Amino acid sequence: MSTPSFAKRQKERARQDKQRDKLAKRQQRRAEKTVREPSQNDVDPDIAGIVPGPQPLLDEDAEEA
Repeated sequence: MSTPSFAKRQKERARQDKQRDKLAKRQQRRAEKTVREPSQNDVDPDIAGIVPGPQPLLDEDAEEA
């Protein structure tokens, strides 16, 4: 009869440990967010350096034309 209650305590302990770990990770991410340097507000890093309009021909395309 003692086995089910022991298993139940073990399961509850594992759940509490997991919640504690999640909380620690959440706090760490929050702390890292505040430490990061703010990026330039108007520039998206994915499209930085892209010039609008017609693009110059690549060497491969110039040979075919």
